[in-house]
Amino acid sequence: MTTIAIETWGGATDETSLTASFARQPILNRDGMLCGYEIKVCPPELPLTPGEEADQRGSHSGGDTHLDPHPDALPGRAPTPPQRVARAIVRGLVQNDVRGALTGHPAYVAVSRDLLLDDAILRLPAERFMLELPPSLEADDELIARLVYLHGRRYRFVLDDVTQPNETFAKLLPYAEVVKIAITRAPRALLPKLASVLKSAGKLLLASGVDAQADFDMAHGLGFDRFQGYYFARAQSSATRRVSTPRHALLNLLQLLAGDPTVAQLEAELKLSPVLVMHLMKLANSSGLAVGHRVTTLRDAINATGTDRIARWTQLLLYADGRKVALEDDPLLQLAASRARFMELAIERMPEAGRDEADAAFLTGVFSFVDAVFGGSLEKTLNILTLSRPIQAAILHREGTLGLLLSAVEALECAAWERIATLCERLQPLTVDDIAQMGLAAGAWAGVADRSAQGLERIED
Repeated sequence: MTTIAIETWGGATDETSLTASFARQPILNRDGMLCGYEIKVCPPELPLTPGEEADQRGSHSGGDTHLDPHPDALPGRAPTPPQRVARAIVRGLVQNDVRGALTGHPAYVAVSRDLLLDDAILRLPAERFMLELPPSLEADDELIARLVYLHGRRYRFVLDDVTQPNETFAKLLPYAEVVKIAITRAPRALLPKLASVLKSAGKLLLASGVDAQADFDMAHGLGFDRFQGYYFARAQSSATRRVSTPRHALLNLLQLLAGDPTVAQLEAELKLSPVLVMHLMKLANSSGLAVGHRVTTLRDAINATGTDRIARWTQLLLYADGRKVALEDDPLLQLAASRARFMELAIERMPEAGRDEADAAFLTGVFSFVDAVFGGSLEKTLNILTLSRPIQAAILHREGTLGLLLSAVEALECAAWERIATLCERLQPLTVDDIAQMGLAAGAWAGVADRSAQGLERIED
């Protein structure tokens, strides 16, 4: 969420403040690693201008609805309502909270005709944004000329939500670098030929709506380059994330940490896994926790790090891919960390929430799709982790405040704005804008490449 004070580009200032909300959805490459995010926009609502109110009154009364052109439409005057919305969105997209949530990856964002034709779009850094052209766009001479101009300014375009070629598709294709195909809605028999022709033309192919492993496998086999969807967070994809020996060691460590262990008990458990010892020593020495001296023993590392930080480090590392991949590019770990941080931030905004509630919220988020790692029954895995009954009820049945917040972050991940608004009625004082803002903040927190200060280092299989 970003609150924007709208400026007219004619020099005058509109004092109205508008609020646009943003959510991000991951885009993965052929290796299953993060390579971008689509920014989903919930545009601000504008109050009716006097002219629009008169127009509505005329239409309701059945009288003559013909009005002189609104002053906003005249050259050199205030922007039209669609322009104001477009400029509000641009202002929001260049704010720090959106930039932080992108974690260095490019942003894919849908653009309207009004935004394309308005010079406000030039405020978007061309190297950071991919502009998605919706299928409803009218590809007339004015628009094509504008695309040519923007292309000369190094802006890149994506043909969005393609199901099958049509006249608009043919007119816009020469200016697109990426073609996004809705693979679950496109005719299945058409996909091989369409993919082959577009690849031969040098286009990058992005498959959207990839929520099942079978969809990913099919699109991958057809040569698609990018994938958007949550197939990687489903239990059926667990075969790609083997339950390795270090992951079993992490699970055993979590069980011990749940019982408030002594330093001696932690030391004994950690010594069973040299990989864990190595990473904990690195964590303690790189995070600034060992003030004034270098940590040289495991006991010192435990004392310097603290059981709370060790616990969070261990919880998140359950999701780390076994390959040697940068943590900020690991989609499942990023999703788990973002969801956990969102839950923690959100519960802190609720009445009478304290440290215990914040810890429970973090745990609810981080373990809400642990079956994607271990497969099998989610309930059985949660029992092994000895999570409290309210946490299990929230994850399994979406019960209680934790369950409502978990439903809210799931809706945010899908940019289901109406669903979020409905949930906020039961999560007062939280609003849709609050939910969106905390989602961006959580994404930025999760995506920091150098997480040593937060206690996160890689465990390699």
